[in-house]
Amino acid sequence: MRTKACISLALGLALSGPGAAQQYPERPVRVVVPFAPGGAVDLVARAIAPRLSEAFGQSVVVDNRGGAGGTIGTDIVAKARPDGHTLLVASMGVAVNAVLYPKLPYDTLKDLAPVTTLGEQPNIVVVHPSVAAKSFGEFLALARARPGQVTYGSGGVGSNSHLATVLFAQMAKLDLLHVPYKGLGPAVAELVGGQVQLVVSNVSTALPHVKSNRLRLLAVTSAKRFPLFPDTPTVSESGVRNYESSGWYGMWGTAGTPQSVLASLNREMVRILESPAVRGQFSAQGLQAIPVSTQAFDKRLREEIRKWGPVVKASGAKPE
Repeated sequence: MRTKACISLALGLALSGPGAAQQYPERPVRVVVPFAPGGAVDLVARAIAPRLSEAFGQSVVVDNRGGAGGTIGTDIVAKARPDGHTLLVASMGVAVNAVLYPKLPYDTLKDLAPVTTLGEQPNIVVVHPSVAAKSFGEFLALARARPGQVTYGSGGVGSNSHLATVLFAQMAKLDLLHVPYKGLGPAVAELVGGQVQLVVSNVSTALPHVKSNRLRLLAVTSAKRFPLFPDTPTVSESGVRNYESSGWYGMWGTAGTPQSVLASLNREMVRILESPAVRGQFSAQGLQAIPVSTQAFDKRLREEIRKWGPVVKASGAKPE
């Protein structure tokens, strides 16, 4: 009887220990998007959510929690139970916010657990059709002739769209008027409505409006011309030499999540992102899938934080 009791105890400990992680997920998974619906982060999350749900046999629900440059939604994940049932899908803004905000309610490197990068894409410079400029070079001339009068929208202070615009404005010595929104989706919507004159947007958010001629494409921000727009020059070609900017997206869990759970998430995400269906869906939005290991993503996140520190300081950007 004593032997049987020992065996039962050993089995119980095994099931409550590392083996329990094999049951992941045990309930629906919440994917927090720290921006309003309609932006690129939201599109990426909604592209992978049903496939992750199919892989795990559990519901995967996208929960948009915009505000404060993405820090509100990020904080939800940073403070969630560390079991992999609350995930964050966000942009490079996670790295930027680490240097933009002097006091975050969480520690980016200590409270988040990187899973993988999801995708990357260049930005495009788009204007409302009422803007007289037909090219980026003409826009530069227009903005120089009207200092402080040309308005541009962004996904929020310190967002990729904001800093990308600040960077070319600094390099070209332009004085532009910033109008921040709670996410890139609303910023592009306001641009379509004519409330602002220019937005540096990721491809996926602005592409439908470019195709319908509701927005005019002036330039791409990558170092080389983008295959989706082979006839559109780069910003560097158009008068701001050596300018380059791109955006990336990633997935995080909460720090303290079992490594077996993170490994399971990474494995499924790599499989999903490498599938022809997702690669094709991403490509149609001007997005390249770039799955990596959790270790490689952690390294990139640290490098991005170091990279954007000087840019944020030079931009003078302050959180609202």
